[in-house]
Amino acid sequence: MTTQTQSTTQPSYSIPPTTRLGHVALTVANLDQQINFYQTVLGMQLHWREGKSAGLGAGDADLLRLTEVPGARREPRRTGLYHFALLYPNRRELARAIARLFSLRYPNYPTDHLISETTYLDDPEGQNIELYIRTLDRGIAEVINGQFVFRRFDGKPATGRDPLDLESLFGELSPDDQLDQPLPQGTKLGHVHLYTANLNDEMHFYHDVLGFPMGPVNVSFRMGEVGLSEDQPHVIAFNTWQGEGARPPSPNSQGIRYFTIELPEQAELGRVLDRVRHNGIPTEETQEGSLVRDPASIGVVLTTSKAG
Repeated sequence: MTTQTQSTTQPSYSIPPTTRLGHVALTVANLDQQINFYQTVLGMQLHWREGKSAGLGAGDADLLRLTEVPGARREPRRTGLYHFALLYPNRRELARAIARLFSLRYPNYPTDHLISETTYLDDPEGQNIELYIRTLDRGIAEVINGQFVFRRFDGKPATGRDPLDLESLFGELSPDDQLDQPLPQGTKLGHVHLYTANLNDEMHFYHDVLGFPMGPVNVSFRMGEVGLSEDQPHVIAFNTWQGEGARPPSPNSQGIRYFTIELPEQAELGRVLDRVRHNGIPTEETQEGSLVRDPASIGVVLTTSKAG
């Protein structure tokens, strides 16, 4: 028996697997400090800056947008963003990124999740960030009897929270590799992990309404997720670790403003928006696209990859 919950209705629409996450937008208290961190520590390029806002990434579309609200604070035990995750194009680039953190003596926590190799760190304002690659060829993760179970294809034991084999990872680098390279092209916003108020409500929104394939829900661990395909799991994850029924933060507090979901074409965006409106969810038109709010009041901008 598993602890996966079932959504209230079987969706008649499946979001295309070519859908992707675009960028995440944060409210920050000190824009200069945050820009310096993302450039110096993660190697992001500053794409633009206008007044109190800026966009950063790997030289193409923005991966991160920052807006300064002086005096903004992070409110505890509220819904919002647990972390956003940068998906690196290959293992060598992840090795370079983690080696860079070590060379800067920047605190981070390399972890082997079996289905991904990753590290976690916080920016200067306490926003958690994950850097990772998917390693789905090594094993699978399941929810069985209320517990996450990790099975390696080679038969070796795995907990999903093992220390990352840094010797193996750094073996991807040569002695003359430069660690201060810009964030590599091809780096993507791989997933967002959200603090929410109710797992079933969140699953209904992302699965039943938006059409994301349902991933595992572990009730005892108080976490669920949706993906896009077998090779793109864990695209939007959510948990109730801030408390069942947690309230949204106050306007202009530190944290997430919104994140974007980019549909591959206008017709698919129209289908999703029709479902949103059919479910009585308000939409607001913005420069980035159509802003909706999930059940935890987290902003989600629906747009197309051609919107720029």
